[in-house]
Amino acid sequence: MKPLIWLTAVFLMLFTSALPAMAQSGGEITVSIDGLPVAFDVNPVIDNNRTLVPFRALAEALNVQVTWDQKTRTIVGADGKNTITLQIGSKTALRNGMAIPLDMPPRVLKGKTLIPLRFFSEAFACQVAWSPAENKIKILSPPREMTVIGFYALGDRQTSSWTNLFGKPFPDAGVGNTDVVNTVALGWYSLDRQGNLLTKSSTGWQRPDDYEKVLDKAEEFGLKTQMVLHMTDGDGSLTNLLANEIAMRKAVAAIIEEAKNYQGVHLDFEGLGRQDKGEGLTRVRDSFSNFVNLLSQPLKAANLPLTLTLHAPNSAYQGYDYKKLGQMADEIIIMAHDYGVKPEPVDLVTQAVKWASQMMPPEKLILGISVPSETPESLVTKVGIAKRYQLKGISLWRLGLVSEEMWTSLRTCVVTRKQKT
Repeated sequence: MKPLIWLTAVFLMLFTSALPAMAQSGGEITVSIDGLPVAFDVNPVIDNNRTLVPFRALAEALNVQVTWDQKTRTIVGADGKNTITLQIGSKTALRNGMAIPLDMPPRVLKGKTLIPLRFFSEAFACQVAWSPAENKIKILSPPREMTVIGFYALGDRQTSSWTNLFGKPFPDAGVGNTDVVNTVALGWYSLDRQGNLLTKSSTGWQRPDDYEKVLDKAEEFGLKTQMVLHMTDGDGSLTNLLANEIAMRKAVAAIIEEAKNYQGVHLDFEGLGRQDKGEGLTRVRDSFSNFVNLLSQPLKAANLPLTLTLHAPNSAYQGYDYKKLGQMADEIIIMAHDYGVKPEPVDLVTQAVKWASQMMPPEKLILGISVPSETPESLVTKVGIAKRYQLKGISLWRLGLVSEEMWTSLRTCVVTRKQKT
């Protein structure tokens, strides 16, 4: 029996055994998927120790497409892999055309179709648990295939990016956690205000002397590599660079030459727009967009993708034109963190994702996760946000700080390369 199926079965047995307690508990039953609440017009109900849940709200939270046929009183849900069909009052459902008996037939309550939770969970490979203390049904969605970018930067002996990624102290290497991460963002570069490419910066971002060993091992384990350039605007260096056309063109030429060693280029330019308003803010946004445009054209010609790491649209740093940048970049990481609370507040992270998704296709967006701000449990919820809003994937700041418990959590959320095989 495959691990996921086995886990699902265990959760369902535990869940079913708790049903009498649920029936006796009274009060309103709530439901979460990956730690995120699901809003219902009609609450779940208990009938004969069976839980029935509103199908459409639950399905759409899992990005399952739902259709209703009033004439036949039939509801259909499809997620690209599985299609289920249920008819009101019938104790037989179809999954991918195969008949499956139901413990309880679907029903209509206040205009909403309620279906047996057990069937729904099995049909879409979810894990289910009951929390009596919270009177809550907790659903864990199945792992999803997505981009997982790990930042390889600022490591030391205690928090080594190498060891965290490859599972062994440098220079030895194994599979480690390379089954989870598929892209490594190598934070080794910066620029000065004159447009010179730096391999050692005042902020600690530097290329190690034996960097080629990292590139070799990344290739060996099938990881894509990104050349990351990091700048902050604390001393005005970034603003000065973006205001100087000659310096920008010099920087672009140097980046293109160095990028030949990587599979992509990644800009992490932070701190823009903190104090700017009105026309001043517009100038800041336009200057950064201009630099991205200058860089994106030769990168496209070289068939190298461009990634941008940007402050979240609901942050204090408003110097980034998401709509314009989304047209030039191949993917954008939303730094939806540093809100002042740990774990990062779900409402603000969700707001950042929603706002960004209004300005560009969600399949271009990566949810940036700050590992020091999260726990193994809250990490599942952050990945759940990326799933619910159909983002391209997640990024982890940074390798070297991801605990074993967090890696375990990630393996329940994303399809690893081991699971693909």
